[in-house]
Order: sequence, then C-alpha cells, then structure tokens
Amino acid sequence: MTQIELLQVGAYPDWDEARLDAHFRVHRYFEASDRAAFLAGHGAEIRAIATRGELGADRALISALPKLEIISVYGVGYDAVDLAAARERGIRVTNTPDVLTKDVADLAVAMMLAQARGVIGAERWARSGDWARRGAFRLTSQVHGKRAGILGLGGIGFEVARRLAGFDMEIAYSSRSPKEKAAESWRFVADPVALAERSDFLFVTLAASAETRHIVGRRVIEALGPQGMLINVSRASNIDETALLDALESGALGAAALDVFEGEPNLDPRFGALDNVLLQPHHASGTVETRKAMGQLVFDNLSAHFAGRPLPTPVL
Repeated sequence: MTQIELLQVGAYPDWDEARLDAHFRVHRYFEASDRAAFLAGHGAEIRAIATRGELGADRALISALPKLEIISVYGVGYDAVDLAAARERGIRVTNTPDVLTKDVADLAVAMMLAQARGVIGAERWARSGDWARRGAFRLTSQVHGKRAGILGLGGIGFEVARRLAGFDMEIAYSSRSPKEKAAESWRFVADPVALAERSDFLFVTLAASAETRHIVGRRVIEALGPQGMLINVSRASNIDETALLDALESGALGAAALDVFEGEPNLDPRFGALDNVLLQPHHASGTVETRKAMGQLVFDNLSAHFAGRPLPTPVL
C-alpha cells in the first residue's frame, strides 16, 4: 500500500519522527536548502502537514499543496496557522491541548519564584566565590501573600491560579467573562489595565489571536508598575515587546520573566543588557513526559483523519 505523503515543517524529538516515518512518507521541509524547489518537486502529492505551534502553516504554504487535507499542530497554540486559508479549502486543523497545561503552569510559577527570589543571580553569587569575598547576596522580594493577576483563565491560567493559591496569594483574573470553574475567592476583573493595577505579579496565559495582539501594551505595563513583575508563557504577540523593553530599561516596570519572544530564537539584543528579566528558551512544555504525549496526539489526529475516525482534538 502506498504511504500517505506528509510534510513535516519543523523538527520533532527522535521518537516522534520514528513513528511518523513508520506510517507516512515524510518530507522534512525544515531540512530543505531550497524550499521553493522542494515544494515544486513534492508539493503536489502532500496530503498532510505536521507542524509546531510557533511555525504553523501560512497561506502560501497551504496554497502550494493542492491535495492537503489536514494540518496537525504540535502545541496548543495554532495562531501561526492561516485558519481562513484552511477553512476555504475544507482542510482540517488539530492541536495538542490539555496534555501540556500543567507543565506550562509549573514553569510559569517557577519563573515567578526564580525571578522574585533572585535564584539565578544567587546561584552565580555562590558559585563565583562572591559569597565568600563580598558577603551575603542582595535582598529579594517575598512571593507568598502577594497579589496575582491571571490574564486569560483558560486551562493554563486556571492551573497557574491553583498553584498560586498554595502561596496564599490574592488572585484575580481577566477573561471574556467570569468563569464558573474559578474559585469563589478569585476576583474577576474585566479590564486588563485594572487587573495590572491591582497585581504584583501579572501572568499572561491567554490564547493568541489578532484580537489579543499587544493586549499587554504600554498602559498595562505602566499599570503593573515599578514594583510589578510580568510573566509570559503564552505567545510573544500578546505583548508589545518594544513597550516592555522600554519599561524594563527605564524602571517603569520592575521585572519580567519570559518564555516567548518576537522573532525567537533570535532575541532583541536589548534583553541581553537587562538584569531585571529572566529569559527562557520557549520550553514551558519541555518535559519528556509532555513532549511524548504531544507527539502521540499529533500522530493520533493524523491517523484518525486518514482512517475516517473523529479527530481527537480538532480546531477546524
């Protein structure tokens, strides 16, 4: 039986690539030196795309694949997929929600703790000998009992809030509407600026879309203020990065902890000069257990589609 031809847009762990190789004829687009020639040679037979959340599939790529039936995204975010182009062609789109939710929430809280308590700087202080030469490390900021704002109380935001409750934090959140799953003590604040004004720590956990682009702009950042901290484990597009850098440099914002960036992995060099921002390489879901579950779900969606079964996690 002829194998279905699949375009793999970005690299996956070895175990996922081996599974795809065993069931599909895989064309690794990310390895092509001349992508236009690659598509000209192989695009006519491609029936499936396996991609990553930050890579997606744009209209040009979708248009180059006349037999394309499904786009399976490795990640919860699908904002980089041109959904309008897919919808026009009746192309199915899937993602991998839920399986990464708790790992992302774990890292969000870890980033808050590491930045507030100066964990990175303190480790360097002890390792370099500065502790012996120069004495105690600088004083840092308390976390327990502080005010936390959650911008987007979806699955990840909910899990972040649950973890913060263990630190006796006062929790508020913004969402399109109040959430039934929210604890009675969690306060709903509709306006992101108002949420930032009453927060010591503001977590950005909402899904990205054209509507949410730069939802954390200059007004939100200034409302969070010189004692506040911004933590982003969502998408870079949700934050006005220029406004964020300006505020971090001027002291208008106290600190930030970021796992996502515009143009990643190529960061704005302004970040490198700042000591009030914690930088992470977009790895909030980066545990062996979660990545295996994500890869399995990518494969399960592809398999279900070509077997005529309902898709486990459809977007379109």
